This record gives sequence, structure tokens and C-alpha cells, in this order.
Amino acid sequence: DCAVIDAGERYMVATTDMLHQKTDFPDIMNPWQMGWMSIAVNLSDIAAMGAEPNGVLIAAGLPPQSDLYFIDELFSGFGDCAQYYGTRILGGDTDSHQELTIVGTALGFVEKDLVLRRKGARPGDLLCTTGSLGGAGGGLWVWKEGDLESEFITKLLEPEPRLREGRILAKSRAVTAMMDNSDGLALSLSDLAEVSQVGFMVHEDAIPIAKGLEEMVGHEKALEMVLSSGGDFELVFTVKPDGLEAAKEAGEVT
Repeated sequence: DCAVIDAGERYMVATTDMLHQKTDFPDIMNPWQMGWMSIAVNLSDIAAMGAEPNGVLIAAGLPPQSDLYFIDELFSGFGDCAQYYGTRILGGDTDSHQELTIVGTALGFVEKDLVLRRKGARPGDLLCTTGSLGGAGGGLWVWKEGDLESEFITKLLEPEPRLREGRILAKSRAVTAMMDNSDGLALSLSDLAEVSQVGFMVHEDAIPIAKGLEEMVGHEKALEMVLSSGGDFELVFTVKPDGLEAAKEAGEVT
């Protein structure tokens, strides 16, 4: 999920993400949430490496019609998300652009013997995830249905990168491969399988579907959201068979 750079005793990890108004920010999103998401998606990549964030650079292309309230709320979202996860905005650049475009670059550090990559899963490992899956897909569904009061809306618009969990999983030394689940479970497993040269057997009844999702859309639709909707930003990882209890120190792990 990040580039890995030798920085002496530790590795520096670096990632960048570009977000556009039309493709990444639903119409119901307020500018503060746009700012929050722009930072969160970058910090999720840092979490997937088992690293601690050290700072974020932001380049923002602002449409000419942006008023001071919009800009102030957007930048407050940047700062609030960074501060909440124990890091800071280091600086960046602002410019005029036809469509709101935000590029974030997050930096972090991780011990060389703890860094986690997508490659490393082995036959016999257990496949695990933090949290529950499908909630962001549920948020997209209720938005299209016109229900803006649903708790799934918050899951969609205010993602929570699993930085604390990522560090605990790295320190457990039980995890063999890890990535974030921002693109949905199916694509995540495809990526892990390709680089690790393994296959996965997923038991449908063991998947932690987000609470209330099946009751809202039915089992088959909920499962489709888990597999393909994306936006959950949980950590999907593989664990040595004897390391599951150590991995569960990270909290809600299935």
C-alpha cells in the first residue's frame, strides 16, 4: 500500500492518493467531510504497513466558485482528521482548478522487522479482517434511496483508518501479509493472492457483515456489498495458525 524507503534504523513509508469532486465525493458530503476523507484514505495505507504516521502533505485544486466557508471547512477537515490520528498537516500547495481535486501524501515510519506487505501469505495461514464489512456499501445504498439519517451514511462519508489496529497487528509478529480493504473484499483478496502466490477459501457464514445490513437489503445484496462495494477501510490480513490470539489483541478481529 506504500512505498518503503530505507531511513536508517527504520523504514519510512510513503503513499499518495488523488480525490476528485465528481468521482470521490458524493453530493451529500459537506466540505469538512471531504477534508476528513482526503486525509483518512492516505492514513489507511500507512495503517496497512503496520506503521505510525509522521505527517501529511496536501495539494488542493480549488474551483473558482469556492467561498471562504467552503475552504475553511475543507481545511478544518484536513486538520481534524490528522490530529485525531496523532499526526499533522506538514504543508502543501493550493491552486485554482475547474473541479475540486485533492492530492494527499502521507508519510510514516515502521521498524524494519515489523513492516507488513501484501506479499507473505502462506498456505495454511488464517484469513482475517478487522471490524465489519459492507457498511460503506450500505451507506451508498441508503443515500440513493434518500435515507440520509442512516448510520451507514457516516460509515460512507467519514472513514476510520485502522492505525491503532495496524500497529498492534505488526507488533504481534503473527501477521504474514496485510492490506487495507478500501476496494472491497473480492479485489483485496485477488491482490493478496497474486503477490503471495496463494489462493483463499472464504466461508460465507464467517464473513462479519455490518450490523443491520442484511436486515436492510437482504443477505445476497449485503454479501455483494461486502465483496465489491469498497469504502470500508478495514484491514484484511493473513495470520500464522498459532498466532490468532496475538492478532486478536488488535480488537474486533474475525
